[in-house]
Amino acid sequence: MKKFMIIALGCAVATGVLAESKGFQASLTPDIAVHDRDTEINGVSIGVWNENPSPKFNWQLGFVNGATGDSVGVQWFIFLPTIYNYAENYTGAQLGFVNYTSDTFVGAQLGAVNIAGTMTGFQWGVVNYAGTANNLFQLGLVNIIADNEWFSDFPSDFAKGMVLVNWSFGGSD
Repeated sequence: MKKFMIIALGCAVATGVLAESKGFQASLTPDIAVHDRDTEINGVSIGVWNENPSPKFNWQLGFVNGATGDSVGVQWFIFLPTIYNYAENYTGAQLGFVNYTSDTFVGAQLGAVNIAGTMTGFQWGVVNYAGTANNLFQLGLVNIIADNEWFSDFPSDFAKGMVLVNWSFGGSD
């Protein structure tokens, strides 16, 4: 497993170096960092609080991970729990205590609280919320899909709010 992680980290950094953006970011906060918070990072970001756009792929490893604009990657800290992951439009995976995407999320959110404006993919946590769902499965104690109707489109859509599971596989109107 260690060899895989080292190879993956090396590939991510090398890919970022070849691109026009930066391949590595280290930061304490978005304003105390190697690169400015508006610099595209496509590779690896390590820090206490990371925040950069990453339109190709960025593996963010920190206690707080943020992505601006249309971003792709994984937000997660391997050794200690990530407290908060946030993004505007994100494709990939968010693994942390709280995961939040203000607009569109495509992928998997795994944490205690998962929130997305428009969600496609999978949410697993204690509380899962999606304003709009396009092919979404939720697994958790409280599962809310705001644009679902109550049991009217079953089996493609389940319910507006449900315990244990909820889903929407019909897409949004």
